[in-house]
Amino acid sequence: MWLLEQVSPTVFAEPSGDACDSFHRWREDIAIVKALGLNTYRFSIEWSRIEPAKGQFSQASLDHYVRMADYCLELGLSAVVTFNHFTTPRWFAAQGGWENAEAPALFSRFCDFAASALAERIAYALTFNEPNLALGGRWSIAPPPEAFQTKMTACLAAAAKASGSDQFSLLMGDKDPRPMIPNVIEAHRLAREAIKSHRAMLRVGLSLAVPDEAPVTSNSAIERKRADVYGAFFAAAKDDDFIGVQVYGRDYIGPERSVPAPKDVPRRANGMEWFPAAVGNVVRYVHGATGKPILVTENGIDTSDDAERARFIPAAVKSVLDARDAGVPVLGYIHWSLLDNFEWLSGYGPKYGLVAVDRQTFKRTVKPSAELLGRIARAGGVA
Repeated sequence: MWLLEQVSPTVFAEPSGDACDSFHRWREDIAIVKALGLNTYRFSIEWSRIEPAKGQFSQASLDHYVRMADYCLELGLSAVVTFNHFTTPRWFAAQGGWENAEAPALFSRFCDFAASALAERIAYALTFNEPNLALGGRWSIAPPPEAFQTKMTACLAAAAKASGSDQFSLLMGDKDPRPMIPNVIEAHRLAREAIKSHRAMLRVGLSLAVPDEAPVTSNSAIERKRADVYGAFFAAAKDDDFIGVQVYGRDYIGPERSVPAPKDVPRRANGMEWFPAAVGNVVRYVHGATGKPILVTENGIDTSDDAERARFIPAAVKSVLDARDAGVPVLGYIHWSLLDNFEWLSGYGPKYGLVAVDRQTFKRTVKPSAELLGRIARAGGVA
């Protein structure tokens, strides 16, 4: 993914640079989580660092993540670790990515190596972060404009050339993602087996991007959308220990695709719908569809007004607790995000963080919304 920031043309608003420098400041970040009164730290491990060239594994890079997991244990925090958060090694993408028949075995080999050190230290393992996101994008209100698609194709072509290849394939690239999904699902299955081979009782699952969907017409395509975007992953999760859900609002489904929200819904200052209860509704839906315990692995809002985030958090958490009280086995709630971070194509513009980060000095400043979430956590939920 980093390579796509550097080539020309690029679809990224700006390069990631040093990001939040969490690679060096992870102790400070984990300590903030502890000081707030929270009990869980979610982080991802970078396949590109651990296997920088095909078949060449870096013990030093793996040890970095082991130190993070050990520090979580030292502070009494549960580590939730994602093994693939969109990014893949450059060599992997240049060999066809998830289109390559070898992909499931390559991914599970990486997971096996990483889990050999991490499995005994962590509380939850997520094989994939939102592998269904590209499928959901096909149902959006309007497909990406042709100019963006053309630019994405040119960006990937430039990355392929820079890699000495005729291809550079990503799940979130310019191709129809559906042919890649069987390999992704097989990779999940093999990765789950590899991780559990090092600790059978470790809870393993994956996270899915799931908005709270509502039909707006009698002939709504909601069930067709759900079958297309979640069906294969729900089936793949039958042997998982849980499903992670990542919720950022509501999606209204018309006869063919998503449609704009009704004019009379409550709105945020930026014009987006105000509906914190979306996350609780998704928790109920996904559990009802799968029978699996649910871990909220992401939920939050993009806002520079922290007072708005402080209004959002209690209502969102309450909706999750209401689902739990109704009998849904809820494992936890993880807010997105700890830090104002690099948000992929959008760069540093979006502000999802509980903690502000100075772009020059990397100084962390805890926001009032973070203190609020900590108080809620210490109290065991919203009264």
